[in-house]
Amino acid sequence: MGKLFMALGLALFFIGLILTLMPNIRLGRLPGDIVIRRENWTVFIPIVTTILLSVFLTLLLWVISLWRR
Repeated sequence: MGKLFMALGLALFFIGLILTLMPNIRLGRLPGDIVIRRENWTVFIPIVTTILLSVFLTLLLWVISLWRR
């Protein structure tokens, strides 16, 4: 359990570091994300952002599972 918390803390640290050093990263505004704007409403469908987050989390959990062995 301790290794899991250390890995999650390390992952959060690196995410925070990346977001601090690169403020121009705009997740949710990537090419491929769909934004439909009309007069009184807006629909936002973050397709590419969701795929990137899914790949990142899959790789992170895979590394954690290898580390726990």
